[in-house]
Parts: sequence; C-alpha cells; structure tokens
Amino acid sequence: MPLTPVEIRHIELKRGLFGYRKGAVHRMMDDIADSFETVWRERSQLVERVEELETEVTRHVELEGLLRSTLVSAERASQDLKESARREADVIVTEANAEARKVLRDAITEKEHLMGDVRRIQALLRSALAVVDETPADAADPAAATDARAGAPVTTPAAAASDTPGWTAQARTASTLPVALPPPREESEGIRKLAG
Repeated sequence: MPLTPVEIRHIELKRGLFGYRKGAVHRMMDDIADSFETVWRERSQLVERVEELETEVTRHVELEGLLRSTLVSAERASQDLKESARREADVIVTEANAEARKVLRDAITEKEHLMGDVRRIQALLRSALAVVDETPADAADPAAATDARAGAPVTTPAAAASDTPGWTAQARTASTLPVALPPPREESEGIRKLAG
C-alpha cells in the first residue's frame, strides 16, 4: 500500500539501545521506496495520458476550425447562389417586359396598317360607286344609244348581261342607294388593354 506524505511524517520508529532499530528502519525505507516507485510510475502514465489527450484536443480543435470554415464557405456559397438567381430572375423579367412591349408595338403598328388598308379600300369602293351613280341617262337605254362614229349600238353592262344566258342584270337608277359597307370591326378587348 503506497504511503502518503502525512503518513511518512507521522511514522514512529522504535528505538533500541544504540538508536533506531535497523530492521524497522530498513523496512520503512523499502516501503517508502516502493511507494515512491508506484507514485513515479503512475505519474509517468498520467503524463503520457495527458500528452495523448492534448494531441486529441489539438486534433479536435483543428477539426472544429475546418468544420467552421466549411460552414462559413457553404453559407457564403448559398448567399452567392441566391444573389445570382435573383439577378438572373431580374434579367429574365426585364427581357420579358421588353419583349411584351415590342409585341404590343408591333400589334399596334399592324392594326394601324390594316385600318389604313380598310380606309383605302372603303375610299376606292365609294369612288367606284360614285362613278357608277354618275353614268348618263341615255346610257341606261341600250336601244336608243348609238355610237356616233360607227353607228353601232352602245352595249352597256346590263345589256351584255341580258344577252348572256343564265345572267340577269338590274339597271341601277339614281334612286338606288349605294351598297352599305359593314361597320369597322370593334377592337378586341385584349388589344385595347395592350394599347391602353
């Protein structure tokens, strides 16, 4: 059993005629040496264990630093990815808005072009009807009209149509109203919203 310092201090050796007894002193010295040897051995084992633990702690500290830096890098990469996605979404939305404006402008231009064509065709039809309405009264009677140069009767479209089998002709008189054109089509709701 190892001795403690307090026990060593309180050991009482028996005295003999000429001092302490040699046997008791030698036994005590052996016990002290054994105790010191045991303590020394335990101390060296504890020193080795402390070194192992310090090495392990150092390794854990390095691992913690590596994990911390990895976590920071992952967070930074996540933020960068979010920012990149947001910028890309903004670009896509901007391009989509620009394309929508272009399509709207093209639709309005096409509508104006078609409306111009409609107005031009209406004007042509009105002028053609005005020319038909202004035909002379003597041209309405094909039997009475003759060509002054050739002496041949003047053929009107109505007379020519009556000569053709299966065709009928109606003489247009001044009292006949001109053909009414359909009113211009209403703009669709979608075009009005786009042009709006």
